Amino acid sequence: MSQPGAAQPGAAQPGAAQPDVADGGVAGPHVTVVVPTHDRPRLLALAVASALAQDVPVDVVVVDDGSPAPVALPAHPRLTVLRHETPQGGSAARNLGARHARTRWVLWLDDDDVLLPHAVRVALAAVAASTLPPPVAALSGIEVVDEAGRVSSRRLPPDALARGAHFFLEGPVAGRSYNTKQTLLVERDVALGVGGFDPTFRSRVHTDFFLRLNPVCSLQGVPEVTYRLLVHSGPRVSGDPGLRQRSHAQLLERHREAFAAHPRAQAAFCLEHARHSWANGQRSAALRAVARAVRVAPLETARRTAGALAGAGSRALRLRSRRPRPGHPDPGHPDPGHSDPGHSDPGHPGPGRLRAGRPRLRAGRPS
Repeated sequence: MSQPGAAQPGAAQPGAAQPDVADGGVAGPHVTVVVPTHDRPRLLALAVASALAQDVPVDVVVVDDGSPAPVALPAHPRLTVLRHETPQGGSAARNLGARHARTRWVLWLDDDDVLLPHAVRVALAAVAASTLPPPVAALSGIEVVDEAGRVSSRRLPPDALARGAHFFLEGPVAGRSYNTKQTLLVERDVALGVGGFDPTFRSRVHTDFFLRLNPVCSLQGVPEVTYRLLVHSGPRVSGDPGLRQRSHAQLLERHREAFAAHPRAQAAFCLEHARHSWANGQRSAALRAVARAVRVAPLETARRTAGALAGAGSRALRLRSRRPRPGHPDPGHPDPGHSDPGHSDPGHPGPGRLRAGRPRLRAGRPS
């Protein structure tokens, strides 16, 4: 059941978003934080508390995507809980929350992450100050933390991507990361106008969305961390070895014209997919991805492959030089069994979420 005062389960309210402060000077929230969730009650409570603790007023819409036990949260005048009686996936939950929003702007928050108190305020300020062609959305910084609150990495978005660009296909930006997609603040009607999140994708959900969004909406980067992504030992979507392969192929097919117009970026994308596939034991898929990279951008593929091999060889030499001889423990590592200090980082891949720089597949809601 829904919380007291909430909408009926699975129902979206009819009509367009209501005017907000930016549109008419009416006091009240003009951002809705949408929190899709499935069976994470403890983490959900933290996520919702962080949304309600913003230093400007926001509405919060929680969409319970068929959790075995319906979501139970303390009543709050700015909190609404919707429910899918049977799970329909993270994309459908995100879209339902956006359709239900009564504000001009929406921001999505995963149920195992938290917003810092200034997240909404600085994103709105960045949009208001932007000189990019409208409509303009905002991306801000992410820090990756473990369950003890230790920060393992920080990522900041590119400064600006004008309307008409193709997000990560525009190429790398030094010191910046496209893996800040979770922080998006965007006009509700713009997000829904490009079709929202596609429920047919189980992986690459955000990548597909941004490849549809950026051609019609500028993206203003905010060089400030506003979002904490939690690495935890909870469940994630990993049981289907073909899941990421199918979504990878689907993404390349859907956006083939954009990929074809950016052959170097396509090659880099395929090589990164090959790396993950090889690490997961999907050797044939990895080789197919490399073959595609060679076909679309042979020189870029050769350059990146040579760089990766050189880096791997350099790391191997460093490890070999650190290895103590029998009976001569390395004085820098009192414990002879100590591993490479580069791998003692709490952000190193392990159970739960995959770490920064690698795709995250989470229960019911892969990115």
